[in-house]
Amino acid sequence: MNQDSEKTLVTNKRAEHDYFILQRIEAGISLKGTEVKSLRQGKANFLDAYVDFINGEAFLVNMHISEYTQGNRFNHEEKRKRKLLLNKREILKLQQKVKEKGYTVIPLRAYLKNGKIKIEIALARGKKVYDKRATIAEKDLKRELERKYKIS
Repeated sequence: MNQDSEKTLVTNKRAEHDYFILQRIEAGISLKGTEVKSLRQGKANFLDAYVDFINGEAFLVNMHISEYTQGNRFNHEEKRKRKLLLNKREILKLQQKVKEKGYTVIPLRAYLKNGKIKIEIALARGKKVYDKRATIAEKDLKRELERKYKIS
């Protein structure tokens, strides 16, 4: 493997549909052993997950990581709060933006980078229904054009 090898473990498929992504940030995450093993198997999802700020620290809330099958009594709680590892400056900047109306911080994907699990989080603004419709129409038009020029 090369120096900067990345392997995506889990992605948030709804993020692009429900939010305008304004800024992407890489963050480390504090996990237990059985969580790491379960994540490496891809047994997790970001449904309803978001980043919350408590006492100047960032936590990933509502991320579901399934129990590890060989994890006996030392298994982890599936939806516990997990601490994100970010610089103090990054946390303050994100916290400031979240206080503004309509902004939130959501996880986009979990991936393996140089043997460590990282979470890509994003500063995002929620889309309205008409924004979602416009995005879908734009994708359809793009697909139609690609199909038209591919055939001819």
